[in-house]
Amino acid sequence: MLFLSALLLVAVLGYLTQITGLCLVRGVREWSQGRPEVLISILCCGVLAWVVASIAPYVGATIPFLVFEPGPGFAIGGLMFGLGTAFNQGCSISTLSRLASGELRMLSTPLGWIVGWFSLTWWQPELDVRALPGPDSLHLAILFIASCGLAIRALRGDRSRQKLWFGMMGIGLLSGLLFLYEPAWPPGSLMQEQIAAVLDSDGHPPPALPRYALVLALLVGMSLGARRLNKLQLRSTTAGPLLLHLLAGTLMGVGAALAMGGNDSQLLLALPAFSPAGFLTVGCILAGIRLGLFILSSRVVSGRYHP
Repeated sequence: MLFLSALLLVAVLGYLTQITGLCLVRGVREWSQGRPEVLISILCCGVLAWVVASIAPYVGATIPFLVFEPGPGFAIGGLMFGLGTAFNQGCSISTLSRLASGELRMLSTPLGWIVGWFSLTWWQPELDVRALPGPDSLHLAILFIASCGLAIRALRGDRSRQKLWFGMMGIGLLSGLLFLYEPAWPPGSLMQEQIAAVLDSDGHPPPALPRYALVLALLVGMSLGARRLNKLQLRSTTAGPLLLHLLAGTLMGVGAALAMGGNDSQLLLALPAFSPAGFLTVGCILAGIRLGLFILSSRVVSGRYHP
């Protein structure tokens, strides 16, 4: 029964990510055009972490918050991830959303993630990562006050604002509840563990089959959302875009590994815990996206690149 409930939750999560358009690239692009609300709502999507943290002790679970001291690895990783995200025209979450809607060029992005993770196993950079204590009751109280303020602001807005803010907050809440069931439920964690099992089958057993079912349910929910928006359509691609997205995915894979997580982990597990490294990483991700969009626009102007 618990597993079926998790499947339903992750399917609803996939549906919400599709219809709300959760994507940092979109947020940065609109912010650069003087419309910051989408980006702010994405950055605040984990504000309901206090709800999940309050439930956790009663179900014998913990939230795997990512709280670290800042360091060069987080800055470099965030910048690389942001550049890759801009070249990919979508973060890790929106990559899966667009793939579920039939955009075939996104097939090479997850392959790039794998290439990036494999490359780090050979490179093996020495980084000094120091963990910090997780959020305490004061942190949770601040999140509670912030979530109440954001909810009031959303209710005082029009239907579009309500859909945006409650959709983003709902995504954060559902994701947090899933962390209580399976701390490593995100697709990226599944892929990393599978790679570790391939490289070292004795020390790293392969992920359990229910983990794959959760990812499948996520993609099904995203496909249903795409159908609701009339976006479910198979779109062919050529070698050029596939290579570009492979490069972008590689940058994202290396960057996520250096920063101890991609944008999903940073938004849901680092920012709500007020992690100093999380704030540094997200800031560098946004800077990398802005730089990447500038590079792409320059190439478009010169006629050498067509997205």
